[in-house]
Amino acid sequence: MKNEPAIIFENEDFIAINKQAGMLSIPDRIQSQASLKDILREKYSDIYTVHRLDKETSGVIVFAKHEVMHKYLSQQFENRETEKYYTGFVTGTLAEKQGTVDIPIIEHPVKKGLMITTAKGKDSVTDYEVLEEFGPFSYTQFTIFTGRTHQIRVHMKHLGHPIACDELYGNGKHVLLSALKKNFKLSAKEEEERPILSRLGLHAGKLVLKDLSGKKHELEAPLPKDMKALLQQLRKIYSHKLKDLL
Repeated sequence: MKNEPAIIFENEDFIAINKQAGMLSIPDRIQSQASLKDILREKYSDIYTVHRLDKETSGVIVFAKHEVMHKYLSQQFENRETEKYYTGFVTGTLAEKQGTVDIPIIEHPVKKGLMITTAKGKDSVTDYEVLEEFGPFSYTQFTIFTGRTHQIRVHMKHLGHPIACDELYGNGKHVLLSALKKNFKLSAKEEEERPILSRLGLHAGKLVLKDLSGKKHELEAPLPKDMKALLQQLRKIYSHKLKDLL
């Protein structure tokens, strides 16, 4: 099978995949590219959508293998019985290092695909906690209790700290090492600097759910290479800056 998905867990009822950034979870309206669901269908005749991740978001996504499991998992998500944890880079330094954003979200009345906060929207709840601060970025953990489209992205924009590289809700700028590091020099082998992070800085790191027998499964996807590289560089650069101040 082409583009072999990275399987986290699989049994006769469902399959959990570590989705790569840049891959659609399910087909879009114009069939612009093969989605993860399309690829899985090449191997499994029946694949059912339970939830989805944004195209540029990496991490844990689950598909059911039959109708009974599809209904069972869908009800878990609807009843907020699943636990959904994300990590990501938000721009800037948050005034409150942890908190809850409880603000309804609805699709923009004119701009299709864009979500906005409004009292008339669907209830949307996101917990956040800053794990590490680095000046231009804060490495943050999110727990979502609802599953609205672009929920974390919209809530972080509402706080004034959009997710890094977010083209819809932020400035969309790629993260360059030259913008973080003084005296940066391009390698002799490179004609142009390559970004450390060039896609939405958000990762679905952990999903907790129950199978048909009631057994709990903690499904985890490690931080991908691009986000890990950025985290390592930020730690290196800003630990040096801290030492200079001491």
